[in-house]
Amino acid sequence: MIWLYGISGAGKTTLAHALEAHLAAEGVLTRILDGDELRKGLNRNLGYDDDARTENIRRAAETARLFLDTGIVTIAAFICPKRDMREMARQIVGEDEFVEVYVKASYEGCAKRDVKGLYAKAAKGEVKKFTGRDSSFEEPEAISSAIVLETERHGISRCTERILDVVIPRIHSRKSE
Repeated sequence: MIWLYGISGAGKTTLAHALEAHLAAEGVLTRILDGDELRKGLNRNLGYDDDARTENIRRAAETARLFLDTGIVTIAAFICPKRDMREMARQIVGEDEFVEVYVKASYEGCAKRDVKGLYAKAAKGEVKKFTGRDSSFEEPEAISSAIVLETERHGISRCTERILDVVIPRIHSRKSE
């Protein structure tokens, strides 16, 4: 399970699709769980306060666990702004299965990209509790086991390779069990 997190526009979904393409080429069955997609269906009844965000992540982690239990490598892409949310996801998925990846980019850099137009809407006050502006985002602690990818400094290929360097050996060891 690869758990990608970071602020909106950092590159989580782009990385998820790059990982999926690479793993599929290797014959690995994968499934992406994207925060935007889950909020259109399974989590459409949730808001953006801390309790709703926690429930969003809980449901995503439980769903990921179901895929993992059937042998599907799951790639999750969520903002997941709080450390305790990420720890909850890790506990649900399982410590040995959880690869934490912080997709790091500055608020300003993501605002320049603004592929969804959310930063412009937030600047006009049209998006409430926008992560990184009105709602806090907690980076991983320095002692964390998270892989940190700075997407403003490194391209998608390099970031994908860094994740695969960790994930591929885990996939091979799981197959040999």
